[in-house]
Amino acid sequence: MKIQGKMFIWLSFFFLIMAGVYGAWAREPVGTTALLLTFGLSIMIGFYLGFTARRVDVGAQDDKEADVADDAGEVGFFSPHSWQPLALAVGGALAFMSVAIGWWLMYFSAPLLLIGIWGWVFEYYRGENRTQ
Repeated sequence: MKIQGKMFIWLSFFFLIMAGVYGAWAREPVGTTALLLTFGLSIMIGFYLGFTARRVDVGAQDDKEADVADDAGEVGFFSPHSWQPLALAVGGALAFMSVAIGWWLMYFSAPLLLIGIWGWVFEYYRGENRTQ
């Protein structure tokens, strides 16, 4: 994480210089303010990454002799036969379309979203203290 912190710090200085150049050249306050806020956010992220990099173990990205496989870890468990992501995707697509088309479409997307979330959360739940 040390290298990412340094990258964000250098990137924040770039944003600061560009904010000065843009402010002097364009004389437009909204873009200059946006670039200054981008500078502030970038410096905060860089400081956080640099601050936490000193307190955690050295990862493979900070070791010059590391291989790509050295930083590989557990990705997680993904259910092979689950239909719940499909229900969530259709419900989410309809929910986002309801913003553009009309809020009435949310009446159709909300049950799909609720069914998908409920099914995904309780997909492997078989009851209290059951072994099978």
